[in-house]
Amino acid sequence: MDLLNKKCVPCEGGAMPLTLPEIEKFMKQASGWTLTSDEDPKEGIVNARIFKEYKFKDFIGAINFVERVADVAEMEDHHPDIHIYYNKVVLELWTHAINGLSENDFIVAVKVDAMK
Repeated sequence: MDLLNKKCVPCEGGAMPLTLPEIEKFMKQASGWTLTSDEDPKEGIVNARIFKEYKFKDFIGAINFVERVADVAEMEDHHPDIHIYYNKVVLELWTHAINGLSENDFIVAVKVDAMK
């Protein structure tokens, strides 16, 4: 399961979010990413998202990184939430259509990390 060589596929609202065991398997390939979620006693893990913080020398470094992230996101047609704080960028990935995580989130995470 090499996420770097996979391509995002459209995810429709009827699809199911990844389960916690599936998420844990993908997290092993997404180095440095952090899982955040809520717990529902009846549904288990809900509102799952992954995020990662990147630091740069200055604002221009952060913006240049965001531009490269935008290229990856457009190629995959799967877009992270991007938070810019001067020399720091926080990326947050989740699949809005299913209100949780899909394989697409991990594909984008791994491809962003592979950028040079």
